[in-house]
Amino acid sequence: MMWTSRINAALRRPIWAAGSVSRTCQPCWSSRRFLSEATAPASIPPAAPATTEINGKTYATDSWFNVPPNIIDRVPRRLHLQNDHPVSITRQIIESVFPEPVFRYHNSLDPVVTTHQNFDSLGFPKDHPGRAKTDTYYVNSETLLRTHTSAHQAETFRANQSEGYLISADVYRRDEIDRSHYPVFHQMEGARSWDRTKVPNGDIAAAVWSDLEKLPKHNIDVRDPNPPFHHERNPLQEGHHSAAEAEAIAAHLKKSLEFMVVEIFTRAKMAAKKADPDFVDEPLQVRWVEAYFPFTSPSWELEVYYDGDWLECLGCGVVRQDIYINAGVPSQVGWAFGIGLDRIAMLLFGIPDIRLFWSQDERFLRQFSGVSDNLDLLQRFAPFSKHPGCYKDVSFWLKSTSAAGGGTAANVHDFHENDFMEIVRSVAGDVVEDVKLRDEFTHPKTGRQSRCYRILYRSSERTLTNTIANELQAKVEKSLVEKLGIVLR
Repeated sequence: MMWTSRINAALRRPIWAAGSVSRTCQPCWSSRRFLSEATAPASIPPAAPATTEINGKTYATDSWFNVPPNIIDRVPRRLHLQNDHPVSITRQIIESVFPEPVFRYHNSLDPVVTTHQNFDSLGFPKDHPGRAKTDTYYVNSETLLRTHTSAHQAETFRANQSEGYLISADVYRRDEIDRSHYPVFHQMEGARSWDRTKVPNGDIAAAVWSDLEKLPKHNIDVRDPNPPFHHERNPLQEGHHSAAEAEAIAAHLKKSLEFMVVEIFTRAKMAAKKADPDFVDEPLQVRWVEAYFPFTSPSWELEVYYDGDWLECLGCGVVRQDIYINAGVPSQVGWAFGIGLDRIAMLLFGIPDIRLFWSQDERFLRQFSGVSDNLDLLQRFAPFSKHPGCYKDVSFWLKSTSAAGGGTAANVHDFHENDFMEIVRSVAGDVVEDVKLRDEFTHPKTGRQSRCYRILYRSSERTLTNTIANELQAKVEKSLVEKLGIVLR
């Protein structure tokens, strides 16, 4: 599910703990230009191709098409299935907690889905921001690259092949550029269901409690100060679940996920001890926090105290009954959770930059050789190089016909930062490490807006010279002018 959360901010501290770079190329201030020297914006943006090929299949495109070649090239990689890859190893660890045959694994589902699968089947309103072209990669107006594993939820419930399931998949979202964000990442979604027509005497609560007694035990410190549901903050689904049923399902959910966290973080601690004999092994603590998700109620986030900080790990809850009803299995009830594999893998292996997952450098890959066959070999990532970065600034006036640029006409197209990020990434690829807004300015007379972004170019595999960075910057600026109609300063 699209478990919107604070996980990005929560994981920044350990992810960024690698330290700062000792030297960098400075911003090229001499390249700044004034409005009188500006390059004129292109009047006609490039036309979309009539068709596109993704993963060996050909799709018709239309005006909604916005998938750049660098994203299409990533689709066949499927890191979550690549033997001895950190993302795949993380998937294996979680799957070990939810064994077959109770749980069935779905790891090879096609990433090209319909808008109905990705949004409508889950009850997303038509004006939800996730539907926007600035957030989502569209093949055409009715087809897209899935933005979450829940795009397959309804069909998996409808197929009804097992009591539980895990879906692992590559997912795609247009996003900011930094060391913890990438437009292709990996999610795992899990669910466990019970059928009123199949449990003894139709007693869901008794059946769930009975199954809970069979789960592995743990002895970690769990903080759960809130009731199983709350009428206002975290409501029961009245008319679908009794209080006893909701309490039993919540208890089974929490115990299952607590054990999953124990497995992940026990392995993380073991790897940390191997890398640093002075690693301080603190007792594992978890806490449950009430939350809201459109697909579950009541809902929670699970946080773990690790390495001196509370880290949010996942979102979960009791599945909204409408989802079961719409999937054609109205007699079922259950729970679901969603977790980001990349960020858990970054924590587990101590990987400081999400771009490294896509590296094909043997110095990276060989560090995890053999782990898929023997998880006890898991060890933390050892950096193999520290190359300097090159900072470059780009300043520009927004197109005056946009609302952000000062335009007041109806239906003007706003400048969106994700469009800017997408162009930078499409031109410079994984050589771009970070892009940050440095300055905004609104002309006091015309109302026209100016932006200044600082781009950090750095390769994890080789030294990036100032000359190469300047060449990339020139290509980025040219593409920004052509595609966004901005005026360079």
